[in-house]
Amino acid sequence: MRNRKALAVCVVFLASIFLFSTVATARTVAHMPSFTLKSVTEGKMVSSEVFKGKTLLVIFFTTWCPPCLQEIPALKALQKEYQKDGFSVVALSVDKGGSAKVAKTVKAKAINYPVFMADGAVMRDFGGIYGIPVSFLINSDGNVVKKYPGYVPHRVLEKDIKKIL
Repeated sequence: MRNRKALAVCVVFLASIFLFSTVATARTVAHMPSFTLKSVTEGKMVSSEVFKGKTLLVIFFTTWCPPCLQEIPALKALQKEYQKDGFSVVALSVDKGGSAKVAKTVKAKAINYPVFMADGAVMRDFGGIYGIPVSFLINSDGNVVKKYPGYVPHRVLEKDIKKIL
């Protein structure tokens, strides 16, 4: 009995730490950081200001990540369906080999949303990118409303996007 109480106290304590650390992390990046990054398809530098007033799904990915590649059809569908409503997927590649390989993937997969090469500053400014894929849902005011670590099913993304459009 004594061991069960001790275990229960430990579980509650650890759950509290996790809950409060998650809340603190979510507050760390309350507003989408500004950035200027190289477009993979156009090769020019583009400022995040071009997305001002739009609802965004910013996703950090690589071309060699199976879950990242698995999300592409859903991201293309979301872009096609909600672009008219002021929504855009914005993909930020963390590939180390340069933009040529990423551009090949964009062409091969017929990606219909903007893709940029992420740098260390944008990764840091989004609170640190420690795993991929990781996505951030941003409302039209530029506030980060949700962070998705890992692969996210299409239906979940669509439901959350609809809520803030």
